[in-house]
Amino acid sequence: MTIAVCNYTYDEDSKRIKINCLGCVYGASIEDYDTCMAMVIDKLLTVKGARSVVLSKEREYEYSGEQIEMLREIARIIEDIVRERLISYEKLKPEICGRCYPDFPQRMQYIAINLLRRDPIGAYVELVREGRDLLVKINKKDRCSACYKHYKENIIDVLKAKLEATKIIQFAKPHLSGYHIGSRDLYRQIFTPSVRPNFMLTRYMMMPPEGGKCIDRYKIPGNIQVEIYRIPHTSHYFYHVIPPEFNLPEEKYAVLDAARRYMATNRPKTAEFVRSEKIREMFYNIGKDMIREVADKMGVYLSSKDLDELANILTRYTAGLGVLEILLADDKIQDIYINSPIESQPVLVFHQDYEECKTNLIPTREDAESWATRLRIQSGRPLDEANPVLDTDIQVPGGKARFAVITRNLSPHGFGFAIRRHRDKPWTLPLFIKTKMLNPLAAGLLSFLVDGAVSILVAGGRGAGKTSLLSSLMLELLPKIRIVTIEDTLELPVDQLRNLGYNIESLKARSVITRVESEMPADEALRTALRLGDSALVVGEVRSVEAKALYEAMRIGALSNVVAGTIHGESAYGVYDRVVNDLGVPPTSFKATDIIPIAKLLRSADGLHRYRRVTEITEVRKHWETNPVKEGGFVNLMEYSGKEDTLKPTDTLVNGESEVINRIASYVKEWSGNWEAVWENIQLRARIKEYMVKISEKLNRPEILESDWVVKSNSEFHLIIEKLRNEIGAAEAKRVYEEWEKWFKSELKTSKY
Repeated sequence: MTIAVCNYTYDEDSKRIKINCLGCVYGASIEDYDTCMAMVIDKLLTVKGARSVVLSKEREYEYSGEQIEMLREIARIIEDIVRERLISYEKLKPEICGRCYPDFPQRMQYIAINLLRRDPIGAYVELVREGRDLLVKINKKDRCSACYKHYKENIIDVLKAKLEATKIIQFAKPHLSGYHIGSRDLYRQIFTPSVRPNFMLTRYMMMPPEGGKCIDRYKIPGNIQVEIYRIPHTSHYFYHVIPPEFNLPEEKYAVLDAARRYMATNRPKTAEFVRSEKIREMFYNIGKDMIREVADKMGVYLSSKDLDELANILTRYTAGLGVLEILLADDKIQDIYINSPIESQPVLVFHQDYEECKTNLIPTREDAESWATRLRIQSGRPLDEANPVLDTDIQVPGGKARFAVITRNLSPHGFGFAIRRHRDKPWTLPLFIKTKMLNPLAAGLLSFLVDGAVSILVAGGRGAGKTSLLSSLMLELLPKIRIVTIEDTLELPVDQLRNLGYNIESLKARSVITRVESEMPADEALRTALRLGDSALVVGEVRSVEAKALYEAMRIGALSNVVAGTIHGESAYGVYDRVVNDLGVPPTSFKATDIIPIAKLLRSADGLHRYRRVTEITEVRKHWETNPVKEGGFVNLMEYSGKEDTLKPTDTLVNGESEVINRIASYVKEWSGNWEAVWENIQLRARIKEYMVKISEKLNRPEILESDWVVKSNSEFHLIIEKLRNEIGAAEAKRVYEEWEKWFKSELKTSKY
């Protein structure tokens, strides 16, 4: 059913009035059109409980919060005028004289009934002028003074006082000098609606925050401008983005809306189709044809570039995740939070440079339901009353993201989302050197340990960078080594490693959170992995019963290569406590762990900034019996110095007293009993990675720190060592570095073009 212009609907749940402005000769804007303001005030007089008002045309303009309260204050004054009969016959016709009765009441009715609804600031200005005029007439002390005094004291002053108590007039009073009745300039400063095109659900704030100072500006894929604002007297920043779909001409909005409505009624319903890897491509092609056809019917000319742009936008809001994809395209965003109740607050992000930021994007309940449905279908995991949590990784344009979703059974206010954005390329040790998460020596040490086929548990709190560090360690393995990964939520960069030529097999285990019965339990998945042949084993996160199977395999020697994983823990003892006391692994089995790097999210002294650092690299020794702390079972090889903001080697490492490193050295002819040669190899690896970082910064070539360069560099490093051993019988560190540097410079020249 078509709703007539200016008619409205009211949603009791959201307390929202939606007014149809399509076809109206005026625009859909309170701040620009006095007719719209009068209409909205009339609706607020009718619907007392409304918290927001939407003016719906080609776009939807929503006014809520303080803006609606300002209009409600004006509506209350109008109610008072009627209830108190301020401009009634009795009030307007004084007993004393009455000669001026016809003229003055007409002006007051115009101001209090007509102008007040359309232009309350103008009504106030008129009242002030009337009051001044009356005061002049009163001071003449002629026969009409008593009437004028009656009008001023009982009508003008009463209305003025009521208006001066409102926020609109309080804001306007300092700016009233030279004010012209009918001007909307002050209203444009007061009213800033959130906006959304009809074809999408998310609303957005077009204007930057009041008083905000732009401190950064950059573009993300799609030529989309991002601006970062500092807001006075707040500890967070403001992330302001206007995607292209928010700023299109009206005729393009009409085309998109028509195409979207057609596709919504004819879209495939089967889950198999929605989970298809080619769904995006299929929707893009269908949408492009549909847009072309709709535009032709509407007589709207679209260039080839316009057609591609609109097809991409339509795909984003039909086959994709809508505006979330804009945020996920920004590689500086690490986390996205959408808290319940939806619609009451903007999307929040964690930015790599500015940390916690509010955004100008405001999701709706329809957004939340749409996202939850898509995640449920694409992951194949339930999200309902019996399963109030969904934890899954989803491929998005430019990379992957991990979604954690909660529903009303767990959150009393409905859906909530926490999204962790993964880099579209794996993290590398040189990248961590650049961000100061660790230094070159720590990178060289970890590279040496991975090459030595040790067992490593990367520990830390949530958001400390455990999985990212684990991913970087996987790149220190040569591509020829087979890797088997086990994860309940797919976060490791398996596809990227496969594209780099790695021999890798990925297993998906049942989540301990969602407990999907059709998925294999983690301990059974681990035992299956052990039957897949000699491989490096990487466990995304050690969480539950799989810990026993993992340590059992490590103890009996079922694995002859690297075993690595992540685990929650703030110290080596914290890891021991979790593995032994929480997960039930026998203390003697825990000794199968060789190395525990600790990653932490540190805070600045002012509490406003956070930064990721590796704070310890700890060796687990094997001689203790019951308590590794009391019996010296934990020995740090490197420790973090807060004063210098870097990891520093301990005497144990420098003096060659590491049992794990000496065990690795004992298997290599040139290193056995020769600590100096081992130390030179660790430092050589550190020097190579440090050189890559320096050259990357010097040449402004960030790609040098990415995974493809790191893998080529590591492979060349091993080939050079093999070559020198065959040629001269030994691979001295100095000679290896010279040969590697020569190769690296040649590679730079070759890849430059």
